[in-house]
Amino acid sequence: MKKVGIIGGSGFIGSHITKQFLDNGFEVKVSTRDLSKLEKYQHLSQFKNAEHLSFSELDVTDKNRLENFVKDCEIVIHSGTPFQLDFKDAQTELFDPTIKGTENFLEVIHKTPNVKKVVIIASVAAWNTNFPLPAGGKLSSDNFNENDTPFTSEESHPYAQAKFMANQTVNKFIEKHPDLTTEIVSVSPVMVMGQSLSNREDSTSTSIQYLFKNKIAPNPFIQMFYDEDIEMAIVNVKDVASGVYKAATISGLHGENYLFSSETYPVSDVSLMLNNKQPKHTPNIIYQNQLAERQLNLSFQPVKDTLQQYNS
Repeated sequence: MKKVGIIGGSGFIGSHITKQFLDNGFEVKVSTRDLSKLEKYQHLSQFKNAEHLSFSELDVTDKNRLENFVKDCEIVIHSGTPFQLDFKDAQTELFDPTIKGTENFLEVIHKTPNVKKVVIIASVAAWNTNFPLPAGGKLSSDNFNENDTPFTSEESHPYAQAKFMANQTVNKFIEKHPDLTTEIVSVSPVMVMGQSLSNREDSTSTSIQYLFKNKIAPNPFIQMFYDEDIEMAIVNVKDVASGVYKAATISGLHGENYLFSSETYPVSDVSLMLNNKQPKHTPNIIYQNQLAERQLNLSFQPVKDTLQQYNS
């Protein structure tokens, strides 16, 4: 039985990834920052094949613990930087753990030859830190794919900037180590929505779905979405998990970074669909998904279905 380590395997996306590997017969080790906080990860024990599941306490800034976590794994999934919009200090809450955590992780992986495959959960921000607004020089109706030049701006949200920098760290590491025996692949989802597998209340993704459904704006950032009726590219959390599994189990993908996206709707339509009403606009596919469809044999569910699953 192959063993996979999933950093952040109890979060909104991570839980679906954990389930995917358990369903496919893997032994799964999930990290948690604090083993005493059972409410963060105990829902995973209800999954099928949970007898093949174990938990390990981990702080991604601690290299010794990282080494212990990955040393007996053939595959490692790094989903350990949570989607976080609210913060008090961007440096300590976003930049340091995201960038330093990525640097530590890559250094440890380089010293652990038994790890054959790494999948890093990046973000659409690795391509465009302005998301959901268009990249500089583009219109909201312009397509974006993996051949476009990544765009970043110091005016973008610090979370997005941190994810962009972390992805650049991965790219530079791959360039610097052409003789790597570990295959590293990244995936970059747009706004991830759908059904949560837990009752955790600390998920930004599920919180945003709740806000959009009820048209609540707790801060000016969210109010901007309603005021400008921003175009939102959305992907189903189940499709992200499926894509991560395929990226982890298909060989020959080293260095790729796949955009994961389904359709794009204005936020007004997202609110309607979250309330089981029909959208007023025809969707577009702004962030292109053909590379993932072709190389990972991945299909993406319609946004209507995704938002219905949130309500189920």
